[in-house]
Amino acid sequence: MLPETHSLQEHAISRYLIIADVHANLEALNAVIAAAAPFEQLWCLGDLVGYGPNPNECIELIRRYDHVAVAGNHDWVACGKRTAAGFNPNAAYAAQWTATQLNAEARRFLFDLPETVTKEDFLLVHGSPRAPTQEYLFRAAEAEKCFPHFSTTYCFVGHTHVPCAFIEAGRDSPSDVYGVALRSGEPLPLDGRMRMIVNPGSVGQPRDYNPQAAYGIYDTGSREFQLHRVAYDVAATQENMRAADLPESLIKRLAFGV
Repeated sequence: MLPETHSLQEHAISRYLIIADVHANLEALNAVIAAAAPFEQLWCLGDLVGYGPNPNECIELIRRYDHVAVAGNHDWVACGKRTAAGFNPNAAYAAQWTATQLNAEARRFLFDLPETVTKEDFLLVHGSPRAPTQEYLFRAAEAEKCFPHFSTTYCFVGHTHVPCAFIEAGRDSPSDVYGVALRSGEPLPLDGRMRMIVNPGSVGQPRDYNPQAAYGIYDTGSREFQLHRVAYDVAATQENMRAADLPESLIKRLAFGV
């Protein structure tokens, strides 16, 4: 049974599943959805495809749920909306392979994805608010330059595959913006007191030395975001990648979360 849909403006408490960088890893996505249920809506922060072996299936699964999705750089390269300029050889090879696998419906879905979506007090982007499909936010100094580029209190991003938050501290802090690592199960208050850029990490290819799939839940009742991790069948994904003749380095890294 699919989750019921609710607006953030309604008084009922709602749970929103926040995901990024699925990268065509169906085993990881299935594990996340099962662990996160029940939720009212799914927010996808880009890169549904690329690297992994199941692009069509991952797109189809996302579309079964009430969802909001934005474009990632791999999404647009795979569907032909952008070239693979700037991709490393393995990423470019995987993008080209993905392009040969996409069915017409999946290709159109990726092509039509917007760069940004605003949901109430949240801006959803893949990379950053000033370069939505391109910029990586690894450090506070990078994030600080992005706060003038969005007017909402919060911005959800992906792209780096590393869960973290960048918080605008205010005038009394020696630094205008500081970064914090997010840990599974630890609540991050989203109560409107401080503006933030929040990254839920990667579903399909984590790169924080933890191979478990990462996802976030935003609860409108507690007004908190929580990062969660869930184990999935890494070996099955690796087997499917080898069957597709995808680069071995992309296959091996899944076991180590790098």
